[in-house]
Amino acid sequence: MEAWVDNPLAGPVEAMLHADEAVPGSDPPLPARGTVPAQSGALLARLPHARPRLRLEAVPGSPNARPRDVEYGWPLRTGSLRIQQAWGGRYSHADDANRYAVDLAAPAGTPVLAAREGVVMQAEGGFPDVAAGGDEAPGDRANFVRVLHDDGTMALYAHLQRGGVLVEPGRRVRRGDAIGLSGNSGRSTAPHLHFVVQANRGMRLHSLPFRMFGPQGILRFRETPPDDAPPSP
Repeated sequence: MEAWVDNPLAGPVEAMLHADEAVPGSDPPLPARGTVPAQSGALLARLPHARPRLRLEAVPGSPNARPRDVEYGWPLRTGSLRIQQAWGGRYSHADDANRYAVDLAAPAGTPVLAAREGVVMQAEGGFPDVAAGGDEAPGDRANFVRVLHDDGTMALYAHLQRGGVLVEPGRRVRRGDAIGLSGNSGRSTAPHLHFVVQANRGMRLHSLPFRMFGPQGILRFRETPPDDAPPSP
């Protein structure tokens, strides 16, 4: 038996195949891991005919990403600047995937712009805003666009409004192109854009520090100190 993984995204994913019990004769031995190119399939393992119970993990992006130091553009078509939550924010920026994310306040419907050239890897625009309420709007389901850069890093633009995705996966966008409309979907307390640059670091998404040019010039982000940190001198 052959275990293949299909990748429908317009960018690579890293996949890992697990079994709930030992699988003698698996080639390679499980867990088996591999990178699946965009919109294609890959053979992860050849298995005996016992048909074991399998589990699959998948993480977007290539583990071979080599981030470059670039300056990102302002990702909103607005001249105002208000940060709701910065790097290391205690509400939702404490994990590896979001430690260097920023939440930029923006009225619902504000055009969201590509901050860097890349290919639209993944997009979701069908979830309702928080204001819609109801069982169909679970907190973690935010509308988003994920853009893959040529160095393997990815920018995530999240909390877009329902129907607010303006680009299709596979499309190449340039810095400044409109890719969506800001909203209040997912685990959001107010309308804003969640922006983060990520890289796959071996089956885990890690956020990366970045430089950005804002409406009034260069933005200088720094991490929010923990609650027990001593006061600054």
